[in-house]
Amino acid sequence: MSSSESSVQDPAIEAIASAAAEPETETATEPQSDSMAEYYALQRQLLQITLICTVVIFGAVWWAYSLNTAASYLLGAMGGLLYLRMLGKAVERIGERRRQFGKSRLALFVVLIVVAARWHYLELMPVFLGFLTYKAALIWYTLRTVFPAAENS
Repeated sequence: MSSSESSVQDPAIEAIASAAAEPETETATEPQSDSMAEYYALQRQLLQITLICTVVIFGAVWWAYSLNTAASYLLGAMGGLLYLRMLGKAVERIGERRRQFGKSRLALFVVLIVVAARWHYLELMPVFLGFLTYKAALIWYTLRTVFPAAENS
């Protein structure tokens, strides 16, 4: 076949080929974009709940203890927020080939604890508990998922 014969194709064949290709692209991208939109909404919701918990607990710690203890808690909570964001980005990239499996997230936690241990202004336990504040948002989401009727009533 010459190049002029291969470039001229039957319009019916082209229509069938394009019709066959269109549903595949729509069905392949539509569920993925819907699921990613749902994932981004969940990620944003978890970050917001963690931030709200951080503000409330920071105020309570400052009122009950001291500004030093509250600042230690706040440093840990900000580290926890950053950790949750990094975790969300890692989940978003699942399936890509990577050589680092969470090394940066582990490094964040280690640096946070080392800074708290070395700097005499900070207290280690409030930093650690502050770091775990993001878990409250995860527990809230889990309970909301397991017991959906309680939220609707």
